[in-house]
Amino acid sequence: MTFNKFLQMIIAALFLMVFTFCTWYEGSEILDRPWEWGYSTHFTQVNADQAMDTDDISNFDYLVYAAKFKPLFPFLMVLAASYLIILTGYILFKRSIKKMALFLLGLGILFLLSSGFVSNSPTVGGNIFQSFFLIGGMIAILSAALYYFRIPTGFHTEI
Repeated sequence: MTFNKFLQMIIAALFLMVFTFCTWYEGSEILDRPWEWGYSTHFTQVNADQAMDTDDISNFDYLVYAAKFKPLFPFLMVLAASYLIILTGYILFKRSIKKMALFLLGLGILFLLSSGFVSNSPTVGGNIFQSFFLIGGMIAILSAALYYFRIPTGFHTEI
């Protein structure tokens, strides 16, 4: 791995941590809105039927609440995570055209499935994430096809 790629990974990881903290902080607003607990505490409801007290709410539910109602930092968090995943895939599979194309295809399918998962959300954050995942999935699948079907030239020009 070159220094350039390593530096990109470090910077992207730092951005991911900052955006995750900002998202978690903004999502902690759910503690002040008990009427929203039934709709935004999906992780808490896995362990119990419903959150009854602020201590019952999972920290992951902070992220869900922020993504639904304050989507700027969650969007930037998902963007930084996506960049890290794509960069890692490029570093691992850059020598194999088929593996890289399969990696991009899998990422595109994952994005499209995520788009379908958030498609029925009535919130502005849900609409933003649906659009992002839909467009990102189509771009990843198109990139996989272009990467797989690129025509090797067979000669290299050296100066």
